[in-house]
Amino acid sequence: MTSKERMLCALNRGKPDRLPVSVHQWQPYHLDTCLGGISPLQAFRQFGMDAQIQYFQLMGQFWLVDADFARFSERQWVDEVKVISDDPDNRIAHHTITTPEGTMTYKTAGDRKTTWITEYLIKHDEDIDLIRKYMPVPALDPEPIAQTYDEVGDEGILRGFVWGDQAGCWQHACCLTDVSELIYRCIDQPDWVHTLLRVLLDKKMRFIESMKGAKFDLVETGGGAGSSTLISPQIHEEFCLPYDRRMHDALHDLGFKITYHTCGGTLGIEEMIVANGCDASETLAPPSVGGNQEPWEFKRKVGNRLAMIGGVDQFNTLTTGSRQAIRDAVHKLFETVGQDGGYICSLSDHFFETPPEHLQVFADAARECTY
Repeated sequence: MTSKERMLCALNRGKPDRLPVSVHQWQPYHLDTCLGGISPLQAFRQFGMDAQIQYFQLMGQFWLVDADFARFSERQWVDEVKVISDDPDNRIAHHTITTPEGTMTYKTAGDRKTTWITEYLIKHDEDIDLIRKYMPVPALDPEPIAQTYDEVGDEGILRGFVWGDQAGCWQHACCLTDVSELIYRCIDQPDWVHTLLRVLLDKKMRFIESMKGAKFDLVETGGGAGSSTLISPQIHEEFCLPYDRRMHDALHDLGFKITYHTCGGTLGIEEMIVANGCDASETLAPPSVGGNQEPWEFKRKVGNRLAMIGGVDQFNTLTTGSRQAIRDAVHKLFETVGQDGGYICSLSDHFFETPPEHLQVFADAARECTY
């Protein structure tokens, strides 16, 4: 089997020739500091892994290290950025958004690894009206996607996202207003929260329409803010599930397979992840790295109703663990999660200082797991 065939077989809950092995995303920091600046596809090739290439261009994620939201300015939504610090290890940017009916501000900071929000966009209840009326939604250009798809070829799969700071509506809302405040509003002002989520859903559905014909093997939705390590199953059921389902139905109508990202917080929302209509669940982060149940516990509850991606602790096992610990973790996941197929063995999230030789042990161990 080629890597693409192997990955697609697993996503279809089948048994490929061997256990697919991959990483969630290859971060530029690790590529630059540990691998001499090679591309993600070259890195997958170097270690003999099955590639998952993420397509980020014009997807709107604020958290990309090189994000430039000025690219998304339009006549009625002008995002002006004042760079307070351009130090790569201490980046600070202040944004002012001008609309015909008022201005809004937000601030970000970051380093060479990631970006975070220091001031949220929504500060007043009526700000969601400005978002509804004026926040632009870029249409997706299929040509560069097709070029990237051809570059990946048989070496793996090409993954896309639904537009926004995060792909899920709730998760996107948590990038526009403080999550603690949003949780309180779920109790005190649920109608306001649903109004915000409907605004974001309408924009995401418009973006999904522009995805028709895009050559993505897999589309990622959700996000860590919807996990049960952050919100209760009750909040997830009311404020995530119905919006996720609408998006997933639209993506399926266009022929896309969907992976739903919850990091590792799946305890208590297992049936909701199945009910939202996704094809795969990721990233199966174990408790040792912040999840709230082991991947095999989640597998036992959902059975073969979903494919699964992830499960390997990228810090305590892969980065600082022994070679034997890495091999043991991979083989245990194969035996407990992947024995019946439908599983891509992958790191449960980003890594930055992992020794290349440990990545090789990880890849070699997975290739030992044959069906």
